[in-house]
Amino acid sequence: MTQQALGAALRGAQARHQALAANLANASTPGYVRQDVDFHSALEAALGAGRKPSETVFTPTRDPTAGTVRADGSTVDIDAESAMLAANGLEYQALVAVKEARGAAVKAALGVA
Repeated sequence: MTQQALGAALRGAQARHQALAANLANASTPGYVRQDVDFHSALEAALGAGRKPSETVFTPTRDPTAGTVRADGSTVDIDAESAMLAANGLEYQALVAVKEARGAAVKAALGVA
């Protein structure tokens, strides 16, 4: 189950990365409202409800807390968005490392090279 949850977390981090990149790409679009993917909460809710991690859907949603930061009505703060994108990238790399380490440990326990 842990490997499945890690796989789902990787999918969620990837979905968040795409949403954050789209925010940066649309930062100068008048009236654009930033989107985000709260994959941590989505995965936690799925696991808490006993659903399979593989069935968890990670959907970008508009950020209701985002305030207008540009005169044209865009809610994308380029500096904040860039920092979130970098942090999400680091989290993705950490998830990959953990998933690979767990896979190697399982293989070692089974005596598979």
